[in-house]
Amino acid sequence: MNTFYDPAREEWPELLKRPTQTIGDIEAMVKEIFKEVQSKGDRAIAKYTSLFDGVVLKNCVVTEAEIAAAEALVPEELKAAIGLAKDNIEKFHTAQKTARVSVTTAEGIECWQEKRAIQKIGLYIPGGTAPLFSTVLMLAVPAGIAGSSEVVLCSPPDKQGNINPAILYTAKLCGVTRIVKVGGIQAIAGMTFGTEQIPQVYKIFGPGNQYVTVAKQLATQFGVAIDMPAGPSELLVVADDSARADFVASDLLSQAEHGTDSQVILVSTSRDLIEETAKEIAAQIGELPRKKIAEAAIANSRLIYLSDKEKALDLINSYGPEHFIICTSDEQFYVEGIINAGSVFIGNYTPESAGDYASGTNHTLPTNGYARNYSGVNLDSFTKSVTFQKITAEGIRRIGNAIEIMAEAEGLQAHKNAVTLRLKSLDNN
Repeated sequence: MNTFYDPAREEWPELLKRPTQTIGDIEAMVKEIFKEVQSKGDRAIAKYTSLFDGVVLKNCVVTEAEIAAAEALVPEELKAAIGLAKDNIEKFHTAQKTARVSVTTAEGIECWQEKRAIQKIGLYIPGGTAPLFSTVLMLAVPAGIAGSSEVVLCSPPDKQGNINPAILYTAKLCGVTRIVKVGGIQAIAGMTFGTEQIPQVYKIFGPGNQYVTVAKQLATQFGVAIDMPAGPSELLVVADDSARADFVASDLLSQAEHGTDSQVILVSTSRDLIEETAKEIAAQIGELPRKKIAEAAIANSRLIYLSDKEKALDLINSYGPEHFIICTSDEQFYVEGIINAGSVFIGNYTPESAGDYASGTNHTLPTNGYARNYSGVNLDSFTKSVTFQKITAEGIRRIGNAIEIMAEAEGLQAHKNAVTLRLKSLDNN
């Protein structure tokens, strides 16, 4: 990892750049695939599944028999761990339910707000060398709590045309209504337009590589909402001499092993900790099965020394990390001061991987600086707020004249007339 000592503020933007391609680099390919899926449906899906995943599938919908077979392949120990995580995720997201909000704004005027579930949800679950069955929990559990009636899951097949058994087991456990063997850009396009085998959805959730991220952004041009532009994983740790270098190194590597385009950063007010952490990374990385991936990500990463905590906090808020770990003696300073972060982990015994799996918070979070303006996935991500109002005769009398004046000032005569007719009717009665 590259080490920087007290970099000047004008150097921060370049120092904190993410190792991602620009949208322009891959947008043309995404648009081409979208256009073909829109016009050719499942034929285009099959073409790109063959091209990108190396397998030809006549039917890409997972059957009940396949799910049952997958369940038998999942070890009981893993089932128990998934069950524990599911319980904690359910507790945390159920607690996010809000009651109807109702207020009488004036005599005769009642306004209220209620939540309604988004009916058709699409989930994208990465497969490959790291099949993220944990993401199924993070997305399908709150969708179920919200009351979504249709939950479609897309995940890329392996060379034998199968989806990882743990993904299938978890999807069934969480009430997913349809599972489809399709990944990448073509999966997002399929859920955007709908095909014979892939239902069209109203909102798409889930992480993915940069191609999936751009595909999700393109989906919004066709009336489909997305959770957020979630791309390559990232982590920032702030630590001082109260932190353990081996813990810090393990947390940095836990995100570095996600992908070659991941990025991890250590910000510290301790030169000694930076040096010790660098040594620990070198020692621990050699033991990882995904060593080559982690090494590529570490090349994108930074060790940054800053002389005081105020500068450190400013830099962290400028970066807006997806995951933010605080391991300092004055942790409250960072807890109270952090504005831009997807999810925060506090103390030496709160690893980021706890949030990834089983503490109960959601791990689908904004990356690439989007923590500055997006929230991570939560229960409200699967609902819409609908407002209602009921106005009595007394109520329209109270606000009618104000409406008439405002409508006329804006030149909207029909708006004014809708009130004037009612007021005249009441006067005549």
